[in-house]
Amino acid sequence: MAHLLSDAVTLTESQQLVQTSVRDVCSNFDRQYWRDQAEAGEYPREFVDTLIDHGWMGVLIPEAYGGAGMGTRETVVMMEEIAANGGGFSAAQAVHGGVYNSVPIVEYASEELKRDLLPRVADGEASIQAFGLTEPNAGSNSTAIETRAERDFAKETSADPSEAVASEDGDEYVINGQKIWTSRVDVSDYIVLVARTTSLEDVDKRTHGISMFLVDIEDAIEQGALEMEAIPKSASDFVHSFELWFDDLRVPAENLIGVEGEGFYQVLDGLNEERLVIAAECIGLGRLALERAVDYANEREVFDRPIGSNQAVQHPLAEAYARLQAAKQLTYNAADRAASDEDVDLGAYANAAKFLAADAAYEAADAAVQTHGGFGIATEYDVERYFREARLTRLVPITQQLALNYLGENVLGLPRSY
Repeated sequence: MAHLLSDAVTLTESQQLVQTSVRDVCSNFDRQYWRDQAEAGEYPREFVDTLIDHGWMGVLIPEAYGGAGMGTRETVVMMEEIAANGGGFSAAQAVHGGVYNSVPIVEYASEELKRDLLPRVADGEASIQAFGLTEPNAGSNSTAIETRAERDFAKETSADPSEAVASEDGDEYVINGQKIWTSRVDVSDYIVLVARTTSLEDVDKRTHGISMFLVDIEDAIEQGALEMEAIPKSASDFVHSFELWFDDLRVPAENLIGVEGEGFYQVLDGLNEERLVIAAECIGLGRLALERAVDYANEREVFDRPIGSNQAVQHPLAEAYARLQAAKQLTYNAADRAASDEDVDLGAYANAAKFLAADAAYEAADAAVQTHGGFGIATEYDVERYFREARLTRLVPITQQLALNYLGENVLGLPRSY
């Protein structure tokens, strides 16, 4: 079955070029490749390197810094196709951070940092695969983070030590704290780290006093200021997640991203566009699971006929198709609006798209397992991996309930529930 849902939306010329190019890259990595990566728990380095060679890690980096200068409309196509053409949600997640963690640098970093780092990210010389926000005591409530970054000014020399004054040259931030569920640290050169520069008790609004920093991972390890431990998990086998501990980590002041204390708003900026891309990844996973199920339903014969001729098999697959169709149309429509000058509540579209796409992916993967019967849990058929990934999509980057909270409060005008 060739490219399920390929006619669900009308693509622009640039989107068509993205689709063709990404499909061409993915065609070099078959089902066995992804199965081997999952079974070995190994990051798909060869696949990622091929994407880098084709310039896809710089898709959101402006052309002035060596990137492709594309936007949300192109990225939803890119990520859907990566997920749909063999690797599933994990394949998309293997590169998602590397694509989106450059955005805060593009939007808020100093010109000096942009010119030093972004061209290296675009050509694959450097990677920013990791984003450190979540903490053991601050999951969805990200304003409750406890990791602290304190400014430590260098002192100008003076004959009289009592007359020494703070100097802007050589000053640093000293970071202490803990992060959890920070993914791809093992394959990244840098972490975009979120920390409090003013404690929660000393701000007049919970969203104030939070800042973002670019942390050189190798430097942090050499300082002896970073410890990390992998978190065993049952989904995304080849995308590893870590718990991190920072102990007096020294970060140059010029690695502050944007304005000190305004990091929370910088994190939120662009969040809706990224959520649309997550929805596209879910749709790609759902497509993949459904295609596998339809192929199996046509091939597998019981009582001298294909099992797909039974309505008990047909109907769940048809329903999954309808759900994926609806989710894709909403997601791509929202991506078009994000790229336009329309004054729309993009948060409403993004949260609705993520909610529908994650549920559609889950229903498609569940139907795929059921269609395969006992073979649905056999790793050689892959659908059990798709099911585990689909369950994960209902948790990350936000739970389905938080998406509904947004819609209830901001679209329906209901009282805030938390």
